[in-house]
Formats: sequence, C-alpha cells, structure tokens
Amino acid sequence: MTAYVISEVEARDTVAFERYRRLAADSIVAHGGRYLVRGGAAETVEGGPPPKTLIVVEFPSIAQAREWYASADYAEALKVRGAALDRRLIFVEGVPPSD
Repeated sequence: MTAYVISEVEARDTVAFERYRRLAADSIVAHGGRYLVRGGAAETVEGGPPPKTLIVVEFPSIAQAREWYASADYAEALKVRGAALDRRLIFVEGVPPSD
C-alpha cells in the first residue's frame, strides 16, 4: 500500500538547506520515492497557524519509506538537517486501492 512522508519545514541556513535538499532528493529517488509536493504555494483555508513549507513524498509502501529514512544514503542528509532546517516529519499510509 502506498505511503507518504509529509514534512513541514522552515529553513535555518540557506546554504545548508540547499545541500540538504540535494542529498535528500537523491536518496529519495534511490529508494523508490517521488515528490508530490515540494514547497509550492500553500493556503490555509481552515484552522491555524499558517503552514510552513510543505513537502510530500510518495513511496510504494510504508516499509520503503522507513528503509529510506534509515538508509546510509539519507544519513548524509540527516547530518546536515540540524543546521539546515527545523522540521516536523510524518509517515502515513495511503488508502488501499478500491476494487
């Protein structure tokens, strides 16, 4: 079943943030993920506070999302993450396909 990794981020350091983005993107592709949302314009329609930068990545399964997060490929990005950005990260399973 498809799974999604949802990030809400705020950049701390623009140089480190760009390095993190490159490393993360390469590792996501290497682990079968693809970006669905990557920082596009967001509008709050109900509730608050206003969203920060949103990223949504699709993986074929929650297991593959977890494997990506724990991978040596993504470990390089994680080394930079603390200096690059503040983040809230959520893993969520998608809806099963309907018959």
